[in-house]
Amino acid sequence: MAFLFISIATAALAGLLFGFDTAVIAGVTGDLRTLMGLSPGAVGITVSSALVGTCIGALGAGRPGDRYGSRDCLRVMALLYLISGVGSAMAWDWPSLVFFRFIGGLGIGGSSVLAPVYIAEIAPPRRRGALVGLFQMNIVLGILVAYLSNYLVGGLGLGDAEWRWKLAVTAVPSAVFLSLLVIIPNSPRWLAAKGRLNEAAGVLARMGVADPDTTLRSLAQAGVEGEGRLSWRHHRRPILLAVSLALFNQLSGINAILYYLNDIFAAAGFGKVSADLQSVAVGATNLLFTGIAMTVIDRAGRRTLLLVGAVGMTASLVGAALILSGLGQGAWLIWALLGFIASFAFSQGAVIWVYIAEIFPTPVRARGQSLGSATHWLANAVLSGTFPLVAQYSKGAPFFLFAAMMALQFVVVLAFFPETKRVSLEEMAERLET
Repeated sequence: MAFLFISIATAALAGLLFGFDTAVIAGVTGDLRTLMGLSPGAVGITVSSALVGTCIGALGAGRPGDRYGSRDCLRVMALLYLISGVGSAMAWDWPSLVFFRFIGGLGIGGSSVLAPVYIAEIAPPRRRGALVGLFQMNIVLGILVAYLSNYLVGGLGLGDAEWRWKLAVTAVPSAVFLSLLVIIPNSPRWLAAKGRLNEAAGVLARMGVADPDTTLRSLAQAGVEGEGRLSWRHHRRPILLAVSLALFNQLSGINAILYYLNDIFAAAGFGKVSADLQSVAVGATNLLFTGIAMTVIDRAGRRTLLLVGAVGMTASLVGAALILSGLGQGAWLIWALLGFIASFAFSQGAVIWVYIAEIFPTPVRARGQSLGSATHWLANAVLSGTFPLVAQYSKGAPFFLFAAMMALQFVVVLAFFPETKRVSLEEMAERLET
């Protein structure tokens, strides 16, 4: 079991890099606007350049993941993270910064496909929700680390070079992730699907599976019977579930809010240092409620968390919209945002990568995850790129839209989403066959 946990923890580190890169940009948008003279549209391009990369990385990771295995492809993603961190810090002009942010986006998009798939394929069914949830836990940990890093680097008096050092920190966890990927094995499910049964049996034994021979026969049979090509005809239900869940994840506004968090606080009248500290509070809340979700996701179920969170997000977003529209005191904004972050972390944040990794059959799991992840990142890029443009005309309008989408999510989940807790991946694939 120790080897199993090491393998899962290593893959989940991709989430830390995902989260760090998501949040670190919030601490440099002000400097980039001042030092490079960027317009609101150019700032949006700087932020969304990484997101364009994530869309391409997510779309491109599925087929190599199914063919070469998630582990080997994750090594490539780690290298992209490292190149992006070093290159962004050394960028010589705005186009070069946009380019290296794009490279990092490729790594984020690819790892958002590959890491949850790898963890889902090696985790025991009774604990799969919590174990795949470690990926999300590391995302929010990465967000908190980025906020803390921005705050600490901001206090070093680095002047015009401050933004470079904030981005350079990314290289450290990237190097650690790349080195740890050397020691973990291929997924036994992937090995069995490729006919490498002896290797699969060896990995199952090392991971402490009680009856590796019986498990191996089940995995091998699933690989033989499975349809090896993702298609609307055979996989219509999981495709619809994955795409709708990914869209609602971003229509909550989570990433647009995180990317521009300091700007949002500034719009409510907070100073730079105060905004940095409140960003840390947001990150800590995200981590706390993700941890709480991980303790109940395999008991309460994925569907219940999505429903509860939708109610909390709707109420919090309406509150934030009213405050930013001038109908409430600016000092209350932090509480509205903390309520939103807590509700998101407890529901959508904890569930998305678990759920999408569970609903596709093994032969096309990486490609199904790729579809869901690409949808997530495409919506992310569109919303984050347009957020500053819309907000300059009406600061509250985007939040009213996000609230309406979360109310709609409640209805859709209640009507159409099946529960996946404690169901084997093979059984879930049978239930969702069309």
